[in-house]
Amino acid sequence: MTIKPRHPEKVNKPVNPIKKKPDWIRSKLTNSKEFFLTKTIVNQNNLVTVCQEANCPNITECWSKRHATFMIMGDTCTRACAFCDVKTGKPGKLDSFEPVKIAEAVKKLDLKHVVITSVDRDDLEDGGSNHFYEVIDQIRKKNPNTSIEVLTPDFLRKGDAYKKVLEANPDVFNHNIETVPRLYLKVRPGSRYFSSLELLKNAKLVNKNVFTKSGLMVGLGENKEEIVQVMDDLKAAEVDFLTIGQYLQPSVRHHPLDRYYHPDEFKELETIAKSKGFLLVSSTPLTRSSYHADEDFAKLQQNRINNH
Repeated sequence: MTIKPRHPEKVNKPVNPIKKKPDWIRSKLTNSKEFFLTKTIVNQNNLVTVCQEANCPNITECWSKRHATFMIMGDTCTRACAFCDVKTGKPGKLDSFEPVKIAEAVKKLDLKHVVITSVDRDDLEDGGSNHFYEVIDQIRKKNPNTSIEVLTPDFLRKGDAYKKVLEANPDVFNHNIETVPRLYLKVRPGSRYFSSLELLKNAKLVNKNVFTKSGLMVGLGENKEEIVQVMDDLKAAEVDFLTIGQYLQPSVRHHPLDRYYHPDEFKELETIAKSKGFLLVSSTPLTRSSYHADEDFAKLQQNRINNH
């Protein structure tokens, strides 16, 4: 029996040996009741989570706290970003029951804060924005006290489709810039740096109450000046919350890891970002855009009040 490769589009890519992880990258293992409860609810409802699909290092900790990030519109992406562990290909049809299933799971897990992300769906006319709208709408109906964060694709070449997501009034609108402009062609070949910036800027114009958020991975070959430039660009786009985390190479066929940043360097980047006036900055090796999202949302609200 031949095993199909998970990333057929990366088969012809050069082999990049994976560098040994330093001590500070080890993720904590917690085999709690809560972890298995989360896992059971996710599996019983046939839901896709980015925690599993993207092989997140924080899955045991987050699931133990009953915190999950749901990935909507299937598990197959129409893009092939060089850093990502989600599989690429031709996605299936949208599941019209998915919004209800997710709303039910949020209720069963009793989530205070939920993160909804998706694969890229370049095959859909609206990039999936109406589906996002439905998911947010259903969660709100069944869980009026749950705050909702969306982590969306860039809706590249989809016109005003992104506005539909904001119409549903999510509490946080997140779109990850991922890396510096110079590395885009290698790291995010299907995306455009300035389109992603524009999306974040427009989100704020369309819905001035929404918190905007973006994330950056380090260790792909960027330098400090470039990171600082991205911070300035995001600040100019009025982004409220910046996350910075270490890139971890998912396989030998993925984008090579340039280096591991030391925790002190993350601290330094956090200091620089805070000095630029972001409402909130999370910068640690294991920071992922949804990591501690519930606690961070509470901080965002508090910081906004303090700044007024």
